[in-house]
Amino acid sequence: MYHHIIYIALLLAALLPAKTMAQVGEYRNRFSVGVSGGYALNSVTFQPTVIQNMHGGLTMGVTGRYTSEKYFSTLCAIQLELNVTQLGWKQDIRTIDETPVINPATGMAESYQRDITYIQVPFFAHLSWGRETRGVCAFVNLGPQLGFMIGEKTRKNYDSPYTKENFPENFSNTIGRASQVAAQETMPVENKLDFGIAAGAGIECHINKVGRFNLEGRFYYGLGNIYGDSKRDFFGTSSHTTIVIKMGYLYDL
Repeated sequence: MYHHIIYIALLLAALLPAKTMAQVGEYRNRFSVGVSGGYALNSVTFQPTVIQNMHGGLTMGVTGRYTSEKYFSTLCAIQLELNVTQLGWKQDIRTIDETPVINPATGMAESYQRDITYIQVPFFAHLSWGRETRGVCAFVNLGPQLGFMIGEKTRKNYDSPYTKENFPENFSNTIGRASQVAAQETMPVENKLDFGIAAGAGIECHINKVGRFNLEGRFYYGLGNIYGDSKRDFFGTSSHTTIVIKMGYLYDL
């Protein structure tokens, strides 16, 4: 736990040059605000292993950016975001022969998905190269990210025509599964606070008097666990890994 906090502290320290280099670079003083939205592909790294497909969910939020200087050909800025993002996991329930596990009560394949909604706050060093105005530039984002869970929802046997009234949603068929790890199916998230490291890269196009449009691919590596990770807990690891594709719009104030 403590070494994870040290990683975050070092990343925060790495953001300082974007401000301190203003003493030797070309001074800038530009604030930009805007909105963004996209799609997040997520999985949860469980130990013991839970076999999964990628879980898909939406992400949207607001962005603030302060550009402080141009250091040689690099524009240096600090970027803060406030996003609402749907993460979670989607299990791939199969037999050792790679065939679906059938629920005897419905005659249909077993399925399980957990949707976990977070408010996320990434804090980035934003570096870009190319046309500062009236053109296209490439950029990278790097920094820590904090998240707080605001809700979770389970979708189990969601391909079944049965309703909750005539079919128990919490009934599972674990017989014949390639993986017998099923404890997570009945465990609510224990740790609402999530934290980790995010990095992204993309392109941004500035259109005079209209604003800045950008397209970014981003990767998030969670350092925290959604479940307890002590020796008496079931899972030793339960952390998020996310790939995000998003588009945004910024307006220079």
